[in-house]
Amino acid sequence: QFVATMYNVFSSQSAAALCVTVGSFCDPEDLPGLAHFLEDMVFLGSLKYPDENGFDVFLKKHGGSGNASTDCELTVFHFDIQQQYFKAALDRWAQFFIHPLMIRDAINREVEAVDNEYQLAKPCDANRWEVLLGSLARPGHPMRKFFLGNAETLKHEPKKSNIDFYTRLKDFWQNYYSAPYMNLVVQSKETLNTLENWVTEIFSQIPNNGLPKPSFDHLTDPFDTPEFHRLYRVVLVSNIHLLNIIWALSPQERNYRVKPLRYISWLVGHKGKDSILSFLRKKYLWAVALSGGNAETGFEQNSTYSIFKISITLTSEGYEHFYEVARVVFQYMKMLQKVEIQKINDNEFFFQDQVGPINYVENICENMHLFCKQDFLTGNQLLFDYKPEVIAEALDLFCPQRANLCLLSTNNEGKCPLKERWLEMQYSVEDIEQYWAAVWAFDFELNPDLRHPEENEYLATDFSLKAPDFPEVDYPVKVLNTPQGCMWYRKDNKFRKPEAYVHFHLISPEVQRSAESVVLLDIFVSILPLNLSEPACGADIAKLEYKLVAGEHGLIIRVKGFSHKLPLLLQLIIDHLSDFMSVGKLQFTPLAHPCPVQFRVVDLPNTHMLCKVKTFNKGDANSEVTVYYQVGRVFQMHMEEPCFSFLRTKETLGYHVYPAYRNNSGIIGFSISVTTQATKHNSEFVDKKIEEFLLYFEEKMKLLTEDAVFLQAHSLINTKEYEDTFLGEEMDRHWKEIVSQQYLFDRLTCEIEALKSLTKEDLIEWFQVLRGKDRTLSIHVVGYGEQEQDSEFAAVSDVQGPLLGEHPQLTFLPPSSYMKNTAFIRHIKDFTSTLNLLPYHKILQ
Repeated sequence: QFVATMYNVFSSQSAAALCVTVGSFCDPEDLPGLAHFLEDMVFLGSLKYPDENGFDVFLKKHGGSGNASTDCELTVFHFDIQQQYFKAALDRWAQFFIHPLMIRDAINREVEAVDNEYQLAKPCDANRWEVLLGSLARPGHPMRKFFLGNAETLKHEPKKSNIDFYTRLKDFWQNYYSAPYMNLVVQSKETLNTLENWVTEIFSQIPNNGLPKPSFDHLTDPFDTPEFHRLYRVVLVSNIHLLNIIWALSPQERNYRVKPLRYISWLVGHKGKDSILSFLRKKYLWAVALSGGNAETGFEQNSTYSIFKISITLTSEGYEHFYEVARVVFQYMKMLQKVEIQKINDNEFFFQDQVGPINYVENICENMHLFCKQDFLTGNQLLFDYKPEVIAEALDLFCPQRANLCLLSTNNEGKCPLKERWLEMQYSVEDIEQYWAAVWAFDFELNPDLRHPEENEYLATDFSLKAPDFPEVDYPVKVLNTPQGCMWYRKDNKFRKPEAYVHFHLISPEVQRSAESVVLLDIFVSILPLNLSEPACGADIAKLEYKLVAGEHGLIIRVKGFSHKLPLLLQLIIDHLSDFMSVGKLQFTPLAHPCPVQFRVVDLPNTHMLCKVKTFNKGDANSEVTVYYQVGRVFQMHMEEPCFSFLRTKETLGYHVYPAYRNNSGIIGFSISVTTQATKHNSEFVDKKIEEFLLYFEEKMKLLTEDAVFLQAHSLINTKEYEDTFLGEEMDRHWKEIVSQQYLFDRLTCEIEALKSLTKEDLIEWFQVLRGKDRTLSIHVVGYGEQEQDSEFAAVSDVQGPLLGEHPQLTFLPPSSYMKNTAFIRHIKDFTSTLNLLPYHKILQ
């Protein structure tokens, strides 16, 4: 009745994932968003463990985390925790599926949380486009439902219709959270026999309602309608131009061993010579980026259809010629034939990095729903079979007559009289222009400038490990020290894979000479990848990666991948950086004056400062409130769960609530951030609630026992003792020490030793020092809504120009009655120019 898979591994974290093979497709017509809402509600206590936030507290106390998500046909729950607490966590977690409380009093609060999530989704172009596309499905198909839900669908409309919402919620749980609908994956260091016994003991109580599992695979071809095969113009929030060409195909899950859409997406997304993108960029300057494929999410691939989308980022000129751009895409799709890419996929799988336990179990849990038993571990990665006829069958569907064209741009403002109901995306719909419809109706000519990818010189063939050439050490060692620069090296003796990570920091004092220099470096880093996109395409396909970063004091180059061909990629980047071997080509010189390792931080005045500005996006209700405390030193306390519980669960201020440890150039502090809505809360009211939380947390700290402090410190120690899962994690940690010029490569070991001596008195003393000072800076980015008196906004004297347009300016707002005695910032540069700069402080002990 209940399918479970156990894994014995060597990770210090244990993890579990449970997939209920029911999702938003099962939402009742009169209660949109109910499946998503239930996902939240089951977490709020159980009969055996009634504390509403008990499970979250337990996870945070023992170095763990948990979450859940709802898709079209799946709802997935997962968590991880330190291994010694895994069984206890499993028992607490399983009770959500055995006997969740789902108390009535929590419903209104959770509706507010879902509505806050809805408000955050409204200004997101990707969310808006998905909901619009779903509305084009046939009447009666579940894609037309509003999956997210909000206060209107889950509270106000049910009340108007006299719906007993609580009873319907319980019924939904009883009908769909049934053992035969569930898959479970657990991963831990225990033996497989032990894990099997635990699963049997703990999860056997999950009820079985005996009902057949809902199925939607009879609802095929939901987009084979005249409404889909048309041109849609859409107004974007982001200032870009996009052309989306979408095909709705028959469900491709059954072809997972061949993965025809993955073959096609690799060919379409190829950016090398004679590709779609190369042609559009070089010949016409019509496009700057292109992506294509199926994301394999529930929205793009489920039991009723599969979506294939080609998305092209257009230039302004390309926006005016979008039909010609579409023609180039259709010509390429017509030309496509077999290409051999299976070897690349096999290399990537065989030498893949180990993923974190929580991601691993979640992936397998979903695989169990989709694949045969023998393919649970690899079904979403490997190309098992090469069947040209299956690929050809899919390619036959990529014709212009079956495509949906969607032109998305801010330039469509004023041309789109229609509005999607839920996320309010403005759009228009029209037939394909008669000329182009006629051209595409017949056997149109191919474009001779579009061809298959060439042979890939970057594809690695030598996977042997290099012979030892350096003494084995635990940390990086400086192997080169010249006036021009230094080099650190560490040979991997742990993961033993034929791959390398190389980082360069090219420092120049010119970067910080002026604002113009900073902007020029940003532009350079934006343009260089465009110039590299064609010559480096083969490297990208062969899984060699590079990244260019505009650092505070120069250009950072990062490359990684299989060692065999990585030097080719690095040489290519150097060649594009300069036209003149690599040291000789760059012709760099010693710095005339030492370059500062970090920006220096201002010493905040001993008062509470407020910087309150209006959001640039007119009509966006979302506000962001961050309160920063500059305290000199800070303990990494377990503040996350109490903060979340107080500000989100109890006060329902917003969906995103999080504290953060801050280290700005050695100046330590922490912050608390809340995303709220101006339709519900004034940002200064939220600021005051953050202060209330700190008062509450101070009292909570005073009640801590020495044992509790020891357990929290021990939990942090276990977290810091967590072994790297792949070479890149170790590389990032060491690189941070190098660019900050601190070189404390054993920092984690030092922090562990410090935590061992932590006492309750240390925490109390630190918090009292914090409360005794008032170096506090509140940053409010304020949305539009009645709680921010927007009817009076135009009369505010400090308004400084338009909120929207080509050159938006910050509009500073004075405090309202909530913080009327708080000093507020009218101009950032004027404020910072009056403050002292703190010296950069290296944290070495």
